[in-house]
Amino acid sequence: MSAIDASASSAASPAAPTPRPAATAAGAARDLPPPMPEAGLGATGSRAVGLIAILAIGFVILSLGVLLWLLERDEREEQRVTLINDALWAEQSLRFAIQSDQDDLARLASELRRGLTAPGLKTRVEHVLRNSPEVENIALFGADDRLRLSLPGGRADPATGPQLRLLALSSGQINFSEVTEAKPGSYGFDIAIPIYRDMAPDGVLVARLSLSDLLANHIPWWAGQKYQIAFTDSGGGVLAGRTPMTSPEGALSHTIVFDPPGKGLAVTVTRLDSRTKMVSRALIAAIIGFSALAVGSLLAMRSHMRRRTAAEQALRAEHAFRKAMEDSITIGMRARDLDGRIIYVNQAFCRMVGWSADELIGRGPPMPYWAPEEMDRTVQIHQAVLEGHAPPEGFEIKFQRKNGERFDGLIYEAPLIGADGGHCGWMGSFLDITDRKRVEEIGRRQNEKLAQTSRLVTMGEMASSLAHELNQPLAAISSYAAGSLHRLAQRDIEPAELSEVLSKLNAQAQRAGQIIRRIRDFVRKSEPSFAPVNIAGLLREVADFAAPDLRKHGVWIEDADWPVEVSVTGDRILLEQALLNLIRNAIEATAELPPERRGISVELSTDGAEAIVSVADNGPGLSAEARDRLFVPFSTTKPEGMGMGLNICRTILELHRGRLWHEDRPGGGAIFRFSLPIRVA
Repeated sequence: MSAIDASASSAASPAAPTPRPAATAAGAARDLPPPMPEAGLGATGSRAVGLIAILAIGFVILSLGVLLWLLERDEREEQRVTLINDALWAEQSLRFAIQSDQDDLARLASELRRGLTAPGLKTRVEHVLRNSPEVENIALFGADDRLRLSLPGGRADPATGPQLRLLALSSGQINFSEVTEAKPGSYGFDIAIPIYRDMAPDGVLVARLSLSDLLANHIPWWAGQKYQIAFTDSGGGVLAGRTPMTSPEGALSHTIVFDPPGKGLAVTVTRLDSRTKMVSRALIAAIIGFSALAVGSLLAMRSHMRRRTAAEQALRAEHAFRKAMEDSITIGMRARDLDGRIIYVNQAFCRMVGWSADELIGRGPPMPYWAPEEMDRTVQIHQAVLEGHAPPEGFEIKFQRKNGERFDGLIYEAPLIGADGGHCGWMGSFLDITDRKRVEEIGRRQNEKLAQTSRLVTMGEMASSLAHELNQPLAAISSYAAGSLHRLAQRDIEPAELSEVLSKLNAQAQRAGQIIRRIRDFVRKSEPSFAPVNIAGLLREVADFAAPDLRKHGVWIEDADWPVEVSVTGDRILLEQALLNLIRNAIEATAELPPERRGISVELSTDGAEAIVSVADNGPGLSAEARDRLFVPFSTTKPEGMGMGLNICRTILELHRGRLWHEDRPGGGAIFRFSLPIRVA
């Protein structure tokens, strides 16, 4: 065997690639040593040397063949001796198992002679069945050959027949039946043990043993891997086997007669790892290998070089294709190893930061494109990525270009997997979002201006009502001031009386100031300021603010009892604007109704983690066309409307992570609802 391995390794060695670069044909020729002169040998001498070499090779091959034949003979003889010993051991193990079962059954029969009761008999039988898995059934027959007990229940009578029981009673000896097939593919035999009481026959205890269970429970696993152990009949047919009944051609085998119990039953042990033909195959392989070694080596080397050239060409094409694809994309790509050093950047990334690939590859943190003012945050994010905590949705960060210009980048990081399937670094995709953020900022400012314009328009529409509301405290102030001057001119007023009048005048001045301050806060332009907002308090403030408009149109708010514990996070002015728009829409929807029906409903409720505010009116409702274009900008059903109110409301509520929707009110009218996340303390 060692000679075959050596020849195989020598045959494979010429085709193995060397670590050096492939040399050209001219270079290979220069590397070869110069040819040796033949030292005066003639043609006859050359033929003699060739003949000697051939004879030497033939002698080596012949010696190798004889050596392998001798080794095979000795090995086969050793295998045969080992097989016989193991077969005897297997046969003795099976006989010992049968003898153990026979002893258990004999003890059971002895206990029956001493008058074992029926409950005790069943318990003892079940104990024997548990301890002897190969025993399929135990039956007790009386002296009249009637079945008294059979366990396990539900099985057929395991006995071969009355003849076996009669023979056991008449002889007074334990008898074995022939091997029978209880059910298709399941062979076994019966043991009949006579029972005598007071020297008179009292019955027969019959047990059925399964051949396959005997092999399965008393032949260890290692023997089953090495041998095929089977029960066979007199004709060599397999009755039960420890392993699948397939044996290699020419395998060693040994058979031992197994009687009793059997009458023709035998144990056959066959070696599974037989190597009967290995010697001849090895000899042929050696001869063919020696004769085809040179040609095979050259062909293998040629095939290897062709495959290597084709692989290199495919690699170059793949590299060129990938390089062209990477250079054409506008997304910056940067790869880092596990220590955070840059190992790859594409052209888009170089254009983005202003540094070349040669200047970046191999650099570790801090990177030259990190902005100094963002250094602490950048280092934290860098460390989080290396620890595997990069957010899947990406993160934004500010970088600097080589010329010092700052830009905003959106980065997505993903694990970099090497050719061996292991994690070797991180691959990042960079997007320059400076222009996008600038556009978003412009849009945000435009939305703010639009919202402020909407508030100004709302205030313009409410101007007459607010002027009337403001005139009342101003008229009261004027009246109180004139009365006070008149009394002071008479010089007979008491200080207490003047104090009461001045207190009322002060109250009216504060009322006027509060109205003016509320108008100013509502229309002023400011950045959104998010803070805790009590929704019930907000509803009361908006109701007070809309009170002049409500009185002007003769509209009232139904049932304004709102819970005070509901709080959200938001900008109070923007939320007031959204709610005021909805209330004013409801006021306008009920303007044409009879005075007794001009009621609107403002309700506050909760649904899980959301606060829901509903504004309902008794108006004519919305048509199907109006519902389809409800939130479309500049779409309105009012003759003088801008068509921006509901769109602005929805924008404000979405800014607060809420939503706005419409429903038809039962009995006529419309309901506008909006939800806001409840603030968690």
